[in-house]
Amino acid sequence: MQDVHYSLNEHVATIRIDDGKRNALSPDLLRAIYGALDQAEADEASVILTGRESVFSAGFDLKVMKRGGSNALRMLRLGYALTARVMRYPYPVVVACNGHCFAMGVFLMLSGDYILGCRGEFRIAANEVAIGLTMPRVAAATLRHRLTPAAFQRAVTLSEEFDPESALDVGFFDTLVDADDLATCAEAQARALRKLDLHAHAATKRRIRKQVVRKIRRGLPLDLIDAAMMGLRGARPR
Repeated sequence: MQDVHYSLNEHVATIRIDDGKRNALSPDLLRAIYGALDQAEADEASVILTGRESVFSAGFDLKVMKRGGSNALRMLRLGYALTARVMRYPYPVVVACNGHCFAMGVFLMLSGDYILGCRGEFRIAANEVAIGLTMPRVAAATLRHRLTPAAFQRAVTLSEEFDPESALDVGFFDTLVDADDLATCAEAQARALRKLDLHAHAATKRRIRKQVVRKIRRGLPLDLIDAAMMGLRGARPR
């Protein structure tokens, strides 16, 4: 799929999401991300996951969501399960957030091992409550995995929007860089992480993330039931 670009350079794979717009996570785009991760794993590569200029992802494709039906449920299943897929990826995953990031884009971003944000007039938010949705269990588990307790409460129940500096302070990011330096810094971080004992890295991730991955897997079918019961019509456009 053209919206997901895969490149490999000396055991570092870059997966770039670029739909030319807001990087809405449609079923096709999500499947392409899975395919790129499968290719990276076959290549025994560390991963840089990134978006396009000024946006990492605006979250699920609302056009698909509003139409409802099996395609919308398929999109939710693919997106929610992707968080566990990234968390359990056996090599280091560096996420380079290019700018704005909302909802499912946030959950995907927070599944990485090391997250770079970039300075600028950008907003980071898990905005489900603001658009009329009860926060999914999978999303809450992913947020709790990374954020400070106070920020978790504000992000989940109040849909607080964070700028890059405050996002760094509460755990969305591990470091901030200038936008022009994002790709170079992500590459350098991915190269540095290749120096780890990669078998120990993979085994440790499985051990320390066992509980959160279990919560994601147990919560996913319940979240899909909730979505089906409300007919996927609860979200209001911003």
